[in-house]
Amino acid sequence: MTADAAGSFAGVVLAAGAGTRLRPLTELRPKALCPVGTVPLLDLALERLAPLAGAAPDTVAVNAHAFAAAVRSHAGDRAHVSVETGEARGTAGGLGLLRPWIDGRDVAVTNADTYLPGGLRGFADAAGGWDGERSRLLCGRADGRGDFPRLRPGLRYVGACLLPWTSVRGLPTEPAGLFEVLWRAQADAGLLELVSLDEAGAGGVAIDCGTPADYLAANLHASGGRSVVDPSAVVEGRVERSVVWDGAHVAAGERLVEVIRAGTRQRPVTVPATGSATIRT
Repeated sequence: MTADAAGSFAGVVLAAGAGTRLRPLTELRPKALCPVGTVPLLDLALERLAPLAGAAPDTVAVNAHAFAAAVRSHAGDRAHVSVETGEARGTAGGLGLLRPWIDGRDVAVTNADTYLPGGLRGFADAAGGWDGERSRLLCGRADGRGDFPRLRPGLRYVGACLLPWTSVRGLPTEPAGLFEVLWRAQADAGLLELVSLDEAGAGGVAIDCGTPADYLAANLHASGGRSVVDPSAVVEGRVERSVVWDGAHVAAGERLVEVIRAGTRQRPVTVPATGSATIRT
């Protein structure tokens, strides 16, 4: 597929995750609206899909479950929002629910909670172009065997893929994951293609913002290593290699080191970013 044809994709941002590992941050807002470099992850995801799918409700969709009303309000008129009621449907079930909206188109999918600063502009055209028949997964280097060792060892999926309509049309609407119901069988059948970050010209960095350590790492990468402080925050103390959300307060005499500060002056929320970050390259 050439760059001229890339606009024919339907774009989908998967934003329905509960973000349990990021609690208590995700008790304040959905994971998709947690900011990296003061920009909500959902906005970054919509931005990177734009070269492949455009930026309108008939070409880009977002699925939502936790804090669905907040996600719908934030997306506004930029995307179609598919609200999942009851149990969250997972990566496969979420796409299955969107099948009538997708309506025969190939799909470019990205996870809202993945920080991909290099974007997806060259993803469809990498490695001689996408053939439109195999599912194409964007991958970073991994320790050990990776996700599909018999296909290309040492690579792990980093939250963006191209799916032909022939793969999407049979997806279930009940809770299910793409690995389980689609990709493992496709790998065995030769219908799965793995493309590395370098091959896709995607900047060589991918961070899944699923834990406080990884979320902090994404922010520090976006800032060049400096603390990320929202302009609306009030900082009277010291902040080192930390993230301070909009509306948050750091009192005089406080010293924050490698933490996320959220909440308000009256009810501050402080989350230590302990543990080592996982950065795919």
